[in-house]
Amino acid sequence: MRKVELKMKEELKYKEIKKLDETNGNKKRVATKLSCTVRHVNRMLEGYRTYGKAYFIHGNRGRKPKHALTEEFKNQIIDLYLSKYWDCSYTLFSELLATRENISISVDEVRVLLTKEFILSPRAHKSTRKRLKKELKLQQAKLKTKKEKAKIQEKIVSLQDAHPRQPRCQYFGEEIQMDACEHLWFGNTKTFLHAAIDDATGALVGLYFDTQETLNGYYNVTKQILLKYGIPYKFKTDRRTVFEYKKKGSSLLEEDTFTQFAYACHQLGIQLETSSVPEFKPRIERVFETLQGRLPQEFRLANITTISEANEFLKQYIKKFNEQFAIYINHNKSVFENQPTEQKINLILAVLTKRIVDKGHSIKFMNKYYQFINKLGTPIYFNHGTMCIVIKSFDNKLYATVDENVFALKEIPKVQALSENFDEIPEVKPKRIYIPQMDHPWKRKLFDDFIDKQEHRFEMVS
Repeated sequence: MRKVELKMKEELKYKEIKKLDETNGNKKRVATKLSCTVRHVNRMLEGYRTYGKAYFIHGNRGRKPKHALTEEFKNQIIDLYLSKYWDCSYTLFSELLATRENISISVDEVRVLLTKEFILSPRAHKSTRKRLKKELKLQQAKLKTKKEKAKIQEKIVSLQDAHPRQPRCQYFGEEIQMDACEHLWFGNTKTFLHAAIDDATGALVGLYFDTQETLNGYYNVTKQILLKYGIPYKFKTDRRTVFEYKKKGSSLLEEDTFTQFAYACHQLGIQLETSSVPEFKPRIERVFETLQGRLPQEFRLANITTISEANEFLKQYIKKFNEQFAIYINHNKSVFENQPTEQKINLILAVLTKRIVDKGHSIKFMNKYYQFINKLGTPIYFNHGTMCIVIKSFDNKLYATVDENVFALKEIPKVQALSENFDEIPEVKPKRIYIPQMDHPWKRKLFDDFIDKQEHRFEMVS
């Protein structure tokens, strides 16, 4: 005879009805104890006499609900999450399935399905990770073969924090991790917070807001580091977005953000390492979670609603944050090199672009025409086809190099401001114009060699 196993409530009903049948007891007492009617007690009594203990098993036990998800559908959801949406929260994943995959499934169904496979959201609570880890260890203890235990161990490791612990660097300035985070930091529009953190101390060394993740944002963060601390040994950055080698759909050198930033690092002697893997720079990934939980409230209380106000606020906030969260900075263990002057920083954090002199002895840059000016303010004319490099410095001043010489650039207006025939033109003596010396790698050959090296490196990686 097949063994009948009952659940707790079913077992209680079985014992009471069995006792009632054997002793011919009081049906009203049994009905009160089981919270049912006497009529239902009679029904259960008749069922017990006909089918025995098996009568008390619920009729739906072991039957699959009509609206239950099929195994094929479940596997499809799991595969989509692991291959395409692995970094999404359950709520966002459910929304993306509806909008992108035309699959309608609730957040709760997603949560149950993925949690059952021990796949957690990046935003999962520590208590959830701890509970599932405990369940996996109980399963692992029941297994006998090493192969099966190894599979469970892989799942246990995957439940660890998204940014695993790693030893800090020994020296302040040895490694600076940089990234940008899009979030509703203030107001009604999402903005990008560019940040840099020192790996050894966990100290924020630069913060800057911009409307997008841009070269300008990273240049501003770099300038903050250079002015306050000096030249670090290494930068670790994200290559997935702003630091892609080539901007899609554009071959313009000024839009090749990675080369521009890499060349600035090359001039400063800073090593630049990039990767699209979040674990490559866990310190900066983790600090954004802290900032998201604190900065929006700070801005709201300070009534900050614009980027300019936010960037001004960050100057004081960095100090407050480091006092609370950073490890004490021992300047005796600093490997930052001496701070360069602000003038030199403005020239190094520049955008360099190749141009060719046209038939009008001028060049076109950003839809405007410019002519070459020497230190005395006198226009210089070069032959058609002459190659040059245009330098747009961090403080938005324009220069150009031809061979071994540096010239300032003066915009050629479409219409004269004053008429030579009808307006009185005041006599203005030419003023000396500041033009930096050619004492840094602005020479075209050095820049060409660097670009060729980057292209070769990119081809090797891809």
